[in-house]
Amino acid sequence: MKKLTLLSAFLVMVLPASVNAADYRVETVVEGLEHPWSIAFLPDGSRLVTERVGRLRLIDPQGQLREEAIAGLPDDIHVGGQAGLKDVVLAPDFEQSAEVFLTYACGTRTSNHLCLGRGELSDNTLSNFEEIFRTQPAKRGSAHYGGRMVFLPDDTLLLTMGDGFDYREEAQDPSNHLGTTLRLDRDGQAPADNPFINDPNAADEVYSYGHRNAQGLIHDPRTGWVFSNEHGPKGGDEINIIEPGKNYGWPVVTHGVDYTGARITPFTEKDGMVSPLVDWTPSIAPSGLTLYDGELFPQWQGDLFNGALAARKVQRVMLEEDRVVGEESILEELGRRIRDVRTGPDGALYLLTDHADGEVLRVVPAN
Repeated sequence: MKKLTLLSAFLVMVLPASVNAADYRVETVVEGLEHPWSIAFLPDGSRLVTERVGRLRLIDPQGQLREEAIAGLPDDIHVGGQAGLKDVVLAPDFEQSAEVFLTYACGTRTSNHLCLGRGELSDNTLSNFEEIFRTQPAKRGSAHYGGRMVFLPDDTLLLTMGDGFDYREEAQDPSNHLGTTLRLDRDGQAPADNPFINDPNAADEVYSYGHRNAQGLIHDPRTGWVFSNEHGPKGGDEINIIEPGKNYGWPVVTHGVDYTGARITPFTEKDGMVSPLVDWTPSIAPSGLTLYDGELFPQWQGDLFNGALAARKVQRVMLEEDRVVGEESILEELGRRIRDVRTGPDGALYLLTDHADGEVLRVVPAN
């Protein structure tokens, strides 16, 4: 009996604390957004939010949504299906440069790309906006754009690009941008130390390949690791640690099957291809991703929080270094499709809900 008591005490010490709805409360910051996709926090307490339909909105420090959308966005944003305005990220030196980076589908339904652009934010306008990068080749359809960005400490930018849905085999060909993570400098050029820069069979901008549709991307400043999530087909959603030059397997390797139920591949792992840190079958449809580093929830420190569209929840992934030691689902009581998850500068967890009347929600301790 004494041994069992000691073991129980040990487990309490080493296992991450679980969370229930009594531990937090959810506040509505704003509502009335049309399929919000991404949020960025400005130094003055304002927030930028993209709407997939092609609008960039400003929430002031008091939590009021400015009625007029920010002017100066490109006029060739392709909207339809999964296409539209996607991620918004501030330049690392935003307080000096005022630069804002946006990803968006550009072109037409029959010939479109993922584009990256930047402009300078002043009041309610993006001035001097310019497209600085366009993925190749052009594709048909309005699905699987990826579109998440993150800056690295060396001032380069990682950008995810989906496989275009109908072009999945191209994800194994690093000579194009479909199904890749790209690394660019702030002018949209390939840095000289990219992994394939001298490879005649690969595009200079490619950082990793073999991805399906990555919509979460973060950098952990403590470890230097880059975490990315991606949608599987029917099953096989993943979180990966992204390393330069690596092949992440799609569609040669997957834990999922086609939407018809047909088998895509007999392989769930293969030499030379990176296996996921964690995978989910059935699918949860992963979206935004954050590594919690705030002070409001000490028990969440260092854990990943992954939005889920189909599963309508947030998935907490508990880490010890690069190992998953536990998972739990939270915020299922909302019943909302979660599009983005971010740790705010105030230590709260911020959520965007993917609906025609979408919201910005703020998760804080119950007390």
